[in-house]
Amino acid sequence: MTALSRRNFLALTGATAATLSPRFTTSASAAMGPNDKFDLVIKGGDVLDPSQSLRGKRDIGIRWGMIEAIETDIPAARASRTLDASGKLVTPGLIDLHSHVYPYGSAIGIPADELAQFQCTTTTVSAGDAGVNNLAALRRYIVAQSRTRIYAFVHIANHGLSGFPVAELYNIDHAQMEACAMALAENQDFLLGVKVRMSENVIAKHGLEPLKRAIKACEMCGWPARMMVHIGGVETRELMSAILDLLRPGDVLTHAYSGAPNIAGVFTNIVQDGRLLPAALAAKQRGVMFDVGHGGGSFDFTVAEVAIPGGAGPDVISSDIHVYSANSPGMPYLPNVMSKFMALGFSLEQVVAMATSTPAKIINRVPKLGTLQIGAPADVAVMELVEGPASFVDTRNNKRDGKALFKPVQTVINGVPFGRPYQAPFAVR
Repeated sequence: MTALSRRNFLALTGATAATLSPRFTTSASAAMGPNDKFDLVIKGGDVLDPSQSLRGKRDIGIRWGMIEAIETDIPAARASRTLDASGKLVTPGLIDLHSHVYPYGSAIGIPADELAQFQCTTTTVSAGDAGVNNLAALRRYIVAQSRTRIYAFVHIANHGLSGFPVAELYNIDHAQMEACAMALAENQDFLLGVKVRMSENVIAKHGLEPLKRAIKACEMCGWPARMMVHIGGVETRELMSAILDLLRPGDVLTHAYSGAPNIAGVFTNIVQDGRLLPAALAAKQRGVMFDVGHGGGSFDFTVAEVAIPGGAGPDVISSDIHVYSANSPGMPYLPNVMSKFMALGFSLEQVVAMATSTPAKIINRVPKLGTLQIGAPADVAVMELVEGPASFVDTRNNKRDGKALFKPVQTVINGVPFGRPYQAPFAVR
């Protein structure tokens, strides 16, 4: 048998590649022949995609789990299945940067797939549900069996939120930075960074130490991991400024507009005595990401109404949805939280961007996440934008009126719609 030289092998493999079907060698759109059908066409919707400044009536063609075409009209004959979105708003699938989606492993988690019909969320981020001790179970038994895309911030406390409502960092020995750094190093594809809750009722009198350990874990892990830092009821006014001063560009300040007081009843968050803290403005200006994280006790209209015109507006709108907040009067389902920010004066395009393209950039794990560009994952939200009087309440019983309300209609993940009518054969991915 004649030996095959490296040069001959490369020539043969190159010739083989040249004869492959175009679907393997050209762009997604070129892969379709004139008689090929889309797996799904979302037809007649008002498409809004801030990532490409797109707004208007379009049909979206989906094939093999990817966005294959966005056209003014895709003939019905070219669709294996059609989803009628006439009169509805169609956006990239919503991305919830702060949620609690670790059922059974943390005390407050909700299955991400159960939230999809109420939130139009195609991607969620578990915000510190798991620490290093129970992270593997989150990844193996929850993430791997969910249709919704799930990423996570690992908690600096090694048991995460499994002990809730008992505070996880009254004992600072739970903050094991070397173990946390190892978890980050081993899960770069899944983890975004480290979560720490800096409220007095979580960390007691430990001051900056939990945050310093979390930042050190990020710096030890070998890649640029981010912090997600929870505030609300910080021990002292001075500590709030010190926390802000430690945050690095790209780190996430969550519950940015919390009005929750500390244990003594003192308001110690980014707005104090009716004024935005200089440290908060400085953090915003150097690139710290301000995240809403509404939750059941962490969003105050009166704080937002000072911070936003003061230069510390939100970068990301998130829900902080969990088993307690989901039943609270503030109703922090992501579309409802987006509606509240329209009531605060943000445009439709702005609030959609803050729940799609901006959190996608923070996640930065999947090409073209948070967009409807050709070749992007076919993650799509279909919502009804109900225009008319609407009333909203925050987590401190402040009420505001708005003129529009998002209502979820349908969620498509990887080209597969949730809910009825079921497709045959039934599949998740």
